[in-house]
Amino acid sequence: MKKVIAGVALALGMSSAVQAAPTGTAHQFGFISIEGDPMPFSQFEGKSVLVVNTASRCGFTGQYAALQKLWQDYQDRGLVVLAVPSNDFGGQEPGSTAEIKEFCTVNYDVDFPMTEKQTVKGDHAHPFYKWVRAQTGTIGAPKWNFHKYLIGPQGELVDWFSTHTRPDSAKVIAAIEQSLPGN
Repeated sequence: MKKVIAGVALALGMSSAVQAAPTGTAHQFGFISIEGDPMPFSQFEGKSVLVVNTASRCGFTGQYAALQKLWQDYQDRGLVVLAVPSNDFGGQEPGSTAEIKEFCTVNYDVDFPMTEKQTVKGDHAHPFYKWVRAQTGTIGAPKWNFHKYLIGPQGELVDWFSTHTRPDSAKVIAAIEQSLPGN
């Protein structure tokens, strides 16, 4: 995977600093849950995690339903769906933490883990997003809400999917199936 990403980076003329994958794994990062509790990524060690930057007022907000279905279908097999609300794209997540949680619960029955609102792009991005961008280069950076990263059981970046790739697409399902613990 890293060789493919590096090859794409070279083909796009990216510098070697961008294409070089940083050391460590996703398990070195942490978030604050939407409930305000520490959420070290290391708590997901041994599980696959689909990390999605989300927004409540976006044309892609309906993807919450597919994310909830993935969570229901795969959580017992070792998948965690992790929503990371962000107001970075079009100001489409302007609400408070309480408003975001209420929206997701009332409209989509979301019960998968969520973080507090985060910055996912640019110099002020959460360190997790800087880490994945360093691995994927500009091509794999979030361009809009509902960009997805699949993290494997050992904390490795397995794959990424653009906003337009639905969480229930054959491509995402196949990647999840392959990344699940024990596969």
